[in-house]
This record gives sequence, structure tokens and C-alpha cells, in this order.
Amino acid sequence: MAAAMAVEDELRQQESGEEVERQPAAPAPCAPVTPLAVGAGDQEQVEAVGGGRRTDDFGIETAEEATEPSEPDINELCKDMFTKMSLYLQGELTATCEDYKLLENMNKLTGLKYLEMKEIALNINRNLKDLNQKYASLQPYLDQINQIEEQVAALEQAAYRLDAYSKKLEAKFKKLEKR
Repeated sequence: MAAAMAVEDELRQQESGEEVERQPAAPAPCAPVTPLAVGAGDQEQVEAVGGGRRTDDFGIETAEEATEPSEPDINELCKDMFTKMSLYLQGELTATCEDYKLLENMNKLTGLKYLEMKEIALNINRNLKDLNQKYASLQPYLDQINQIEEQVAALEQAAYRLDAYSKKLEAKFKKLEKR
């Protein structure tokens, strides 16, 4: 609040044409610090963490006053942050671009594979039609073969019956001859 009032006073002085007398800004009051009990083993950990805290000899942790970095440090940090953010975003965009290129190549390869499969399917279809035509042209001959097979089976049955009959006749003839 006091800093805001000092800025307003400075602006009024500039508007009225008076010479501005800059006074160092008073540090903002800190909130009261509640001491924390720290054991002997924890002291090294607190010192390693840092973060504006200090441990005294009695094992009580106290806070240090936070100071703002100087203006050139902030500008340098902002430049560094924007440079690193730019590099990060460029990396992300490059990775995304590479992903899309990979997908494009995969789509091209898939398209080529489908063309090959289409050609194979067309060849199979053409060969199947040829086989069906050949089968249709052979069908009368196959029907004749089936008829001949039936006739041979009937002839075989007739031959078995004739053989059986001739055996009976032979047996009767031998019987008559013996008498």
C-alpha cells in the first residue's frame, strides 16, 4: 500500500513539473514467522533446501526477507525463458510435423499394399473364371464318365450274377454226370 502511494506521489510530482526525488522503496513488511522445531538430522536437509529459510544454533527455523531481483536480471530471465519456450515449441512442432510425415508415408505404403492386394484379387478372380469355364466345357465329358461308371457297375453286377449262375449249372452238370 505504501509503495502504491509513493508511486502516485511520484506521478503527481512529474505532472506538476517538480523535480522527482527518488527515495529507495521501503521493504514490505513480512508476515510474522512461526518458528518450526528442527531436529539435529533435519538441519542439513533445511540447509540443502534453502528457499529463504535459515536455521540457528538452537534448531529453530526462521525466514529471511525475500528481495526482488534487479531489473536486468528479470529482463535476462525473461529473455532466457522466451528463448527456451521458443525452442520447446519449435521442438513440439517439429515432432508433430515428423509424426504427420510418418503417417503420410505409412498411408502411402498402405495404399501400395492395397494396390498389390487388388491386383492379386483380380488375378485370382480371372483364374477362377477360367477354371469355371474349363469345368463347364468338361462337364459333358464328366457326365459321360459318370454314365459309363454306372454302366460298368451294372455290367459288373451282371457278371457276378452270370458267374454265380454258371457255377450252379456246373454243379448240376457234375451231379447229372455222376448219376
